Amino acid sequence: VQLQASGGGLVQAGGSLRLSCVASGGTLSIRGMGWFRQLPGKEREFVGSISWSGGSAYYSESVKGRFTVSGDNAKNTVYLQMDSLKPEDTAVYSCAATTLARIRNYPEYWRYWGQGTQVTVSS
Repeated sequence: VQLQASGGGLVQAGGSLRLSCVASGGTLSIRGMGWFRQLPGKEREFVGSISWSGGSAYYSESVKGRFTVSGDNAKNTVYLQMDSLKPEDTAVYSCAATTLARIRNYPEYWRYWGQGTQVTVSS
């Protein structure tokens, strides 16, 4: 399975960005897709995810109410709409796919990873 993310960039605080990620190859095994982010020297952090079973979305507390994860199972695509961005949201964002039925927040439960895309929020 290959994941291709796009949509990062530079935005001012309070602005919005939308990330997209498309999965290809062997996608029948995917049970959910999501997003993580990582700052230099820090652990990878869960941002949000969506389950293909029922479409439930999950968020970290730091982005709840500002970010929205949505997806199209038929197109194997997941989106991350980021609104009211803050400078502390600056990070490399990576999309991921899991083959597990139960969505978990820890990177080790996610089997496939896309390349990261830089999001920079200026103050």
